[in-house]
Amino acid sequence: MPPEAPRRGDPSRVLLDHAYLLHRRDYRETSLLLELFTLRHGRIGVIAKGARRGRQGFAAVLQPFVPLLVSWSGRGELANLNHAEAAGIGVRLQHTALFCGFYLNELLMRLLPPHDPCPELFGTYRGGLETLAAGEDLETALRSFELSLLEAIGYGLQLRVEAESGEAIRPERLYSYRIDAGPVPAGDEADAVHGMTLLALHDRRFDTSQTRTEAKRLMRRIIAHHLNGRALKSRELFRSSS
Repeated sequence: MPPEAPRRGDPSRVLLDHAYLLHRRDYRETSLLLELFTLRHGRIGVIAKGARRGRQGFAAVLQPFVPLLVSWSGRGELANLNHAEAAGIGVRLQHTALFCGFYLNELLMRLLPPHDPCPELFGTYRGGLETLAAGEDLETALRSFELSLLEAIGYGLQLRVEAESGEAIRPERLYSYRIDAGPVPAGDEADAVHGMTLLALHDRRFDTSQTRTEAKRLMRRIIAHHLNGRALKSRELFRSSS
């Protein structure tokens, strides 16, 4: 049965927004609590009443990495999910790619404010899943998504010019990245990276092992700063599987 059309002018009802499931957990005896990343409304929390009992008929499609169309109603932090259907075939992630997918989901849950529409980030997320499924370049997919997420929440990185002088970044020079300002010429800092790595991050293209290693180290430090010390469970999965 198709979902009921919303009443005209009713802001508490949303009909058929594109979405991905970020997280689900059991709620009471028959329901589910869901975190969704939607195209038009950003990250939202909903309750799927009776979904575990099959009464709603859409519990089977509520899986990670499956494109969805969802409808919900209600105000406040937790709305009621009224309808969900698959909007395409979900990507199949295996082994390391699966952990990478969980990492993207966890970053969205931890860093993206609720009810903040980010349609460009939604497209980046979808493209990132496709890249992970293809097994083409996991590191580039992760770095590209991290950069896009930071831009979406207002913490985009300065990667082409020095923070203090405004001079263009030199590929061969070492820099220390100050999170509150940008890159400055490095002294003996242990976390220094080469200018070529900053430029690679800007272009989202990593052609050497050095730029890939330095970019990963730098982005891990920046992400950790914005997480305020909170650990990521998806990283524990990486460690336990290695």
